[in-house]
Amino acid sequence: MLLWLCLAPTFAQKDTVTVISFNIRYNNPGDGDNIWDNRKASCVKMAQMEKPDFLCVQEAYFVQLDYLNKSLPNYQYIGVGRDDGRQGGEHMAILYRSDRYEVVEHGDFWLSATPDVCSRGWDGACNRIVTWGYFRDKKTGKHVYCFNTHLDHVGETARRESLKLIPERIKSVVTDKKAPVFLTGDFNSDINSEIFKPLKKVMKQARKDAPVSDNRGTFNGWGNAPNNVVIDHIFYKNATPILFQTLDSDKYGRWLISDHYPIKGVFVR
Repeated sequence: MLLWLCLAPTFAQKDTVTVISFNIRYNNPGDGDNIWDNRKASCVKMAQMEKPDFLCVQEAYFVQLDYLNKSLPNYQYIGVGRDDGRQGGEHMAILYRSDRYEVVEHGDFWLSATPDVCSRGWDGACNRIVTWGYFRDKKTGKHVYCFNTHLDHVGETARRESLKLIPERIKSVVTDKKAPVFLTGDFNSDINSEIFKPLKKVMKQARKDAPVSDNRGTFNGWGNAPNNVVIDHIFYKNATPILFQTLDSDKYGRWLISDHYPIKGVFVR
């Protein structure tokens, strides 16, 4: 933190982009004290305090997105439900600061052998999806791409094939070769897994490269997981990371706002 305080004046006048990846935990009535109704106000407070340009959520049902959208008036979102391409099932939505950005183009694709239609891939237990957007900064005119996903928690082949498909799709979607590109998500995989090799050829890791960073776990299992399970990641290209944080504080009114901690990256573009 001391290094960040030293660096902050240096970057104060720079054009920065703040990205948060957050597995928000789906609206599960069986979660006891951790049900959505008990957590939702703290999730909103986290967004209000951290003020991300892009809040990329995983596992969100439409009712959760609707609540966030109504509670955060400066944000809008893109993304569809993974089960029907509309509002059905979990969304890998991207909430963006609509007071600063406008959507130029956006889309979704499924992690499967038929990515352009609603489908389940390989040995996956669930449908899995990627939501992406191409955004224009209303003030500067600069552009940025953001991709958000959640890899399967069961299928090893599904995770491996997904991390072949995603870099290929990013390459085809990204036509503005100078714009920053961010990929966020719950990858259900340690960063040292060999399945990341295709992605690491084209994108870098914010946690590894930021001069101010941490090594804390991202999955907390409602307080039952060891503090070294890192399965949520932020990747980037065409930007310079200056800060990476695992947001495991209780300052949002509740210590566990999900069974994952949000992770935050700040970048100079």
